[in-house]
Amino acid sequence: MSKKIVVLDGYTLNPGDLSWEGVERFGNVKVCNRTAFDSEIVIDTIGDAEIVFTNKTPLPAEVLTRVTNVKYIGVLATGYNVVDVVKAKELGITVTNIPSYGTTAVAQFTMGLLLELCHHIGNHNEAVQAGEWAKSLDFCFWNSPLIELEGKTMGIIGFGRIGQATAKMVQVFGLNILTYSRTRKPELESETCKFVELDELLKQSDIISLHCPLFEDTEGIINKTNIAKMKDGVMLINTSRGGLVVEADLAEALNSDKISGAAVDVVSKEPISADNPLLKAKNCIITPHIAWATKAARTRLMATAVNNLEAFLNGKSVNVVN
Repeated sequence: MSKKIVVLDGYTLNPGDLSWEGVERFGNVKVCNRTAFDSEIVIDTIGDAEIVFTNKTPLPAEVLTRVTNVKYIGVLATGYNVVDVVKAKELGITVTNIPSYGTTAVAQFTMGLLLELCHHIGNHNEAVQAGEWAKSLDFCFWNSPLIELEGKTMGIIGFGRIGQATAKMVQVFGLNILTYSRTRKPELESETCKFVELDELLKQSDIISLHCPLFEDTEGIINKTNIAKMKDGVMLINTSRGGLVVEADLAEALNSDKISGAAVDVVSKEPISADNPLLKAKNCIITPHIAWATKAARTRLMATAVNNLEAFLNGKSVNVVN
């Protein structure tokens, strides 16, 4: 039976280099590049559709109670806080997400941010392109310290798939790993990888990388109190969720050199607000939430979204979050 299907914000996943054919096998698909974050507009866009896909367009209780034909919501991401999953369950709406698709992409991007913090490759390229090397009296120059990773310690907060993949990559550079996670897995420990309590990780780490979900107990985990426990000159990387960081506290720590550099792919409000304090902070690299967005990762995401829908229609739902 053909279904009415609406994709509320398909552009980020598929700006034109992928195909919606997999979803189109199951019915009449309306793909919106974007839908305004306005409940009345969202309700009107969904109409009488039975299946809805969303990435970041919110589906709160006030929307769910009025789109009475909807039986399935596919979140085109791992995080699903844009949907009121409790209300959806109450209304008999199945909600699924996409786990695991971006593990390699995010870990690789974390490495890119780490190396950029150590070498400022982009800034040095810009300096050369601006003619500074051509004017140099010496055969080389550098405009920021160059940092070796060998023998340093990375603290990884959150040791799920992405945290583990990041650890595997950075250990190639001779880094030791300390990790803090809600679930300790002794089988993952080794000479160069240890589970520790948060305070020890903060105290011992030269670099801290965030890979934990945004829950009540992790919100604002990088705050003034915890920053004070860190080594002077520590570096911070966040490719997880912006809400893990109290941005004003991080900006203050950067400007005082308590933290020597930060690289964040996520911020508390996205797109970033013009008054975000990190925009004016010293030594802060900010990228526009793209760690997940390699074509390979987006292809895996699309395939999983199709599989999730097919499983639901066959009465064998997978990746259900409610």
